[in-house]
Amino acid sequence: MGKYFIVVLLSIFPAILFGQLKTGYEIEVTLDGLSDSTVFMAYHLGDKQYIKDTLKLDRSAHGIFRGKETLPQGIYMIVLPGRKYFEILIAADQYFSLRCVYNDYFNTLKFIGSDENSAFITYQKNWMSMQQKSAELQKRVQNNKHNNDSVKILTAEQKSLEARMMKYLKSVIEVNNGNLLSGLVKAMLPPEIPNFTIPAVVANPDSIRWILNYNYNKDHYFDNIDFTDERLLRTPIIYSRLNTFFTNVVIQAPDSINREIDKLVKKCEGNNKVYQFVAVYLFNHFRESEIMGHDAVMVKLADDIYLSGKADWVSKEFKDDLRKQIELLRPNLIGKKARDLVMDSYSGIPVSLYDVQKDFTILYFWEPNCGHCKETTPKLKAYYDKAKNKNIEIFAVCTQSDKQKWTQYIEENQITWINGWDPRRSSHFDSYYNVQSTPLIYILDKNKVIIAKKLSVEDIGPFIENYRKMKVR
Repeated sequence: MGKYFIVVLLSIFPAILFGQLKTGYEIEVTLDGLSDSTVFMAYHLGDKQYIKDTLKLDRSAHGIFRGKETLPQGIYMIVLPGRKYFEILIAADQYFSLRCVYNDYFNTLKFIGSDENSAFITYQKNWMSMQQKSAELQKRVQNNKHNNDSVKILTAEQKSLEARMMKYLKSVIEVNNGNLLSGLVKAMLPPEIPNFTIPAVVANPDSIRWILNYNYNKDHYFDNIDFTDERLLRTPIIYSRLNTFFTNVVIQAPDSINREIDKLVKKCEGNNKVYQFVAVYLFNHFRESEIMGHDAVMVKLADDIYLSGKADWVSKEFKDDLRKQIELLRPNLIGKKARDLVMDSYSGIPVSLYDVQKDFTILYFWEPNCGHCKETTPKLKAYYDKAKNKNIEIFAVCTQSDKQKWTQYIEENQITWINGWDPRRSSHFDSYYNVQSTPLIYILDKNKVIIAKKLSVEDIGPFIENYRKMKVR
């Protein structure tokens, strides 16, 4: 009996081993109502979707997506004609089948051989139902906003529903613990902000509570995301959470952003692919940002990641070009002391930027024939005529070499601010201030520290007035 058991065990073992080593994927689909149609399998990556496989269904609306290489795990889509699609999970087991009716694919979708996908569909249906109830309650609150009693009752219902929704999400995480669905749902959980107790003696309890709530949300925003799990890369989750955090949560000041980047990057160090994804997201996000001061974030990312040797996915040419760009940004970051500029002037007497003794110096790079300058310069002159007696001076640098056009423009338009002239660029104004196009405006404080850059003329006045108020506090 014992020998027979051993023989049976040995005969089973190769089959088990074969199952463990089974590679590739085979997803059998039957899409009733789509005979002789072409469908696609696509995947998420960041905020984009990409086609992975194409399938031509036969007359019975049947076909098989198959490949020799195992698919990276994540949320995939079966894309149907008419810009329709439904999502499936590609997890460890990539051999299963699905069936649905084209005209009602969401309600009729069934899986065979994939308990995880069956659980995923159940979760989607339950969650959608809860979200619809939440939306209906919110609409009722809006419709009854002038009825305090109704609002109170409806708000209580909302809180009760929110608690049930949170309880449901946690149950999905627990029941599916260890698999992809559990990780996905957990990653979408927002931080649970505690109910802070504010001492009664505090004069402004609402403000204190707001600050405590904000800081807790910011500090725990990514707690439920496992940044070592690269399966999350092929979902919309990480990109969405990153984008919301760096756009709407963290204060848009370079120092605040840079501190949060340090914390985030540390979370990603356990997985090279996730680290690369996050680094690329941050680089693109802040490179494209038009918010003043975000170039300081670019410099940090370049120094810490891209030029330090950690970004092994970029070429030498990319790094060489980036290094040149960063060296143009580095001298003129907000908070840096502006470089002095000494050059000839319209009056024929050499002028120095550092010789301007005013609370604010507007450094203006322009050209007489530049299309945008023709709109900006008259507006700036109108502002200067009103503000020059408020401890404000303009130091204007003409970036072109045609002296006649420069002097003619000054004379015809009666420009009385300081007009600098450096056709040979011996002052290096172009590299010190990254002058790649005109018009370009910087604002310096009385110590010649850069406090603003790339402002429109319309924003100069409000900025300076707000800055004055802040300095008084």
